[in-house]
Formats: sequence, structure tokens, C-alpha cells
Amino acid sequence: MTADTAGTGETRQEPIRVMVVDDHPMWRDAVARDLGESGFDVVATAGDGEQAVRRALAAAPDVLVLDLNLPAKPGVQVCKELVGADPALRVLVLSASGEHADVLEAVKSGATGYLLKSASTQELLDAVRRTAAGDPVFTPGLAGLVLGEYRRLAAEPALAAGARKPEAPRLTDRETEVLRLVAKGLSYKQIAERLVISHRTVQNHVQNTLGKLQLHNRVELVRYAIERGLDED
Repeated sequence: MTADTAGTGETRQEPIRVMVVDDHPMWRDAVARDLGESGFDVVATAGDGEQAVRRALAAAPDVLVLDLNLPAKPGVQVCKELVGADPALRVLVLSASGEHADVLEAVKSGATGYLLKSASTQELLDAVRRTAAGDPVFTPGLAGLVLGEYRRLAAEPALAAGARKPEAPRLTDRETEVLRLVAKGLSYKQIAERLVISHRTVQNHVQNTLGKLQLHNRVELVRYAIERGLDED
């Protein structure tokens, strides 16, 4: 988000609006404090799933830092409801569990990234920034697992059939090039370096492609690309 500064043509970066959801008060407060001290705008916190949904709908954060193990309503359900209500919301799961089933369930529910609680404070801050920019952020070792799941889902006939129009909207050559690299699991930063364009330009291409294809998030975008073989050389 940017805003014009006193008509000078210069822009200032608005702080990223973040909400922290965790049922352990000391952990939740520590994460919120670290984010606030690093320039993020912590607009809300919550300690259970029901409270998280209510407060997130009211506070409209850019990024939701979400634990999975919550009372009242599990984190994956919170994620599913909030992303369903606002597809632009980015969700970074921050969990003690590195179980593959938990990671995949979180991604299927709409999470943008998944970070273990063993991550350092600096890793968390970087992950929130990258999540806000639309990058998928995963603890090392989990990104390959998620990409493999994308491919498995794309191969399922029931998912590949029916939901989309027979004729796909036409993408530009550059949009197709970016989509191909997204399907290969590259981050926006890596794509920008590969194509010698800016990170923001990559984001714009992805957003335009999502709009043309009437898709809501990166999970659906990668599945679309893999269904059409764009991840293959």
C-alpha cells in the first residue's frame, strides 16, 4: 500500500496490517510485540478460533499470523472462513507442528505460507513481509512437499474437470512466462531475478493472471498451471 506524500509525487509505504492468533497469551503477546516494534501495524489479536473470525472480519488485516491448534474452532477452519470471505487476505500459519498432514491441510484451507515456531524472530518478520507481498513462505523442507501436493491435486480427474470454462482466457507471453515459473515453485523474488524485472512487476503479472482466470489464490493458480503442463520443461 502506498500513499502520495504532500503532492510531491513521492510515495510512502503504509505499514502492513497484521493480526496474531494464538491460544497461548505469552507467545501471542511476544509475537505481537516483536511485530509492532519492527514497524508492523498489529490491528488485532485473538486467543481462540471464534474470536479470531469475528475480530479479523472487523479489523481487516493484510496478514493473519495463525496458529492451527485453537480452542472453539480449529485454525484450518478459521483460515478457510476468512479467506473465503476475503480472498485477498494472506495467511501465514505459525505452528509447532511440522507434520506433513497439518501443512497440507493448512495450504488447502487457503494459507499462503507455513512457518514452524522454532523459527527465529528475524525469520518470522521476513516471512510476514514476504507473505504480505504474496510470496509463499515455508519452513525449509516443506516447500517441496506442498508443490508435490499441487501436482497430485492437479492430476485428479475430479478436480481437473468441470469447474472452469472450456476456453481459457488469453494470457500475454509475459504472464504465461511468470505463471510457468510460479508452477515450478519459484518465489516472486526468484522469478524477478530470473526474468530481470522488479518484484512488484511479478506481483502485478500474477494479480492480472488471477483476475483473467477468475482464480482466488496461488494454490488455485499453481493447480491451473500444472493441469496445463506449464511446470514441465
